[in-house]
Amino acid sequence: MIKESLLNPAEAHFQQHIGAGDYWLYRIEKGATLRITDLEGNQAADTLFFNADDTAERYSMTDTLRGQQNVFLTAGSVLRSNDDRPMLTIVADTCGRHDTLGGACATESNTVRYDLEKRHMHACRDSWMLAVAEHPEYGLTRRDITHNINFFMNVPVTHEGGLTFADGISAPGKYVEMVAEMNILVLISNCPQLNNPCNGYNPTPILVSVW
Repeated sequence: MIKESLLNPAEAHFQQHIGAGDYWLYRIEKGATLRITDLEGNQAADTLFFNADDTAERYSMTDTLRGQQNVFLTAGSVLRSNDDRPMLTIVADTCGRHDTLGGACATESNTVRYDLEKRHMHACRDSWMLAVAEHPEYGLTRRDITHNINFFMNVPVTHEGGLTFADGISAPGKYVEMVAEMNILVLISNCPQLNNPCNGYNPTPILVSVW
């Protein structure tokens, strides 16, 4: 569902560009609003959410989809935790839908989907692992890398229940905006994937803004 935001980007108290293939790890407080903007179109922002005060509680794809009875995320979706509690609510979305079924790219999936020679190409799981290693103060480990959301990524579901990776439905300047329902750690890998059309075979920067 397309829904515009009423917030003024010039009034955001924090903004940062995240280059293609880079990560962003940040704490936002309950009640804050986070916006992710697809600056050039067809980029994928692979995102993990954790309870900042107890990282054993994290985003759950299964609880979220069961709660909303829809496989795609958009304005009005409540992102739920593995304790089945609301973590964030999507309050604005100019893209239309976002994937949470396709998972994140990894060296293993590069091998299976594409070619053995592409195993060592950089992947979102690598970015998350780097973030965890470089920021021990957040108390995350590799075991905390579980369900994720692929903001802006187009992963249609077939009639047989399978998944396909298709051309993006986003465009330059499209954004998704959500309000934190608890203190949240946000970990984004701005996807470096070159081998499928999720980001037009050309990874590009995104912008994160916090009010």
